[in-house]
Amino acid sequence: MSEATPPTRSLPDKPKSRTGWIVGIGIAVVAIIVAVVLVIVNISGSSSSTAADKRVTVKIGTTEQAAPWWKPLKTAAAKEGIDITVVGFSDYTQANPALSTKQIDLNLFQHLQFLANYNVNANDTLTPIGSTLVVPLPLYSDKYKSVDELPQGAKIAIPNDTTNQARALLVLQKAGLLKLKDGGNALSTPADILAGESKVTVIPVDAQQTAPALKSSDAAIINNNFALTAGIDPSSAIFKDDPSSSSAEPYINTFVARAADKNNKTYLKIAELYHTKAVEDAVLADSKNTAVIVKRPNADLEKILADLEKTIKAAK
Repeated sequence: MSEATPPTRSLPDKPKSRTGWIVGIGIAVVAIIVAVVLVIVNISGSSSSTAADKRVTVKIGTTEQAAPWWKPLKTAAAKEGIDITVVGFSDYTQANPALSTKQIDLNLFQHLQFLANYNVNANDTLTPIGSTLVVPLPLYSDKYKSVDELPQGAKIAIPNDTTNQARALLVLQKAGLLKLKDGGNALSTPADILAGESKVTVIPVDAQQTAPALKSSDAAIINNNFALTAGIDPSSAIFKDDPSSSSAEPYINTFVARAADKNNKTYLKIAELYHTKAVEDAVLADSKNTAVIVKRPNADLEKILADLEKTIKAAK
């Protein structure tokens, strides 16, 4: 009989290491943290990208590109996601065609009378989208200190563009220096002057040349912006019209847009921001407190414009 085989003893189970599952948990935690960070970064990046995508650049044409009030207007607009680019023009005749042909988005340089005249003559439909101010149209002289001192036959330089010329003639009539046929109107020209009843003669020149013309004439009607550029003190004017009167409505300055854009929220926001305190304060300071801030509903501005255009068409 063979010898019995001793029973086989199995080795005890190897103790399971805790390192593995700790490492596993650690990896999982790290993965979760990385995922969360990526999500946060992605969301943050997406928000920044979205904010950047929402910014809008608006080109505004003007003849007053150096005016100090552009700075607070740009600052206010930037906070609303609007970047304003100011496009300067050397004279009044350029900014409306540039707007009509989409070289710029808005313009800010003209009053309603000027706009009406342009629309009728160019068969255009540019539209006011926000009032800004009315400025007086003053009479200056380097030789005389009052209207009464002007001699018979005195030569007075006036702007030769259609709308400012008519307003200048009305100012001179109001000052008692000349008389216009049928009392004059927003379309009056030098041909309407009643020479026999007038004390002065007028010399129409380019609006930019009215300030230099002071040296060669007895007096000059000079638009406020050109007077300030020439360093003329507005308080030295010997006469000016009343910018706060109802008769000054045709001379309300406005932001102007293409008709198709008159309800553009971005453009309307810019016109609204013009009336923030910082901007208005800068405007008044720049005008030496001669300007009168005007805030009229756009429906009123459109009505005034339509009436002016009707009058101009009827006179043709």
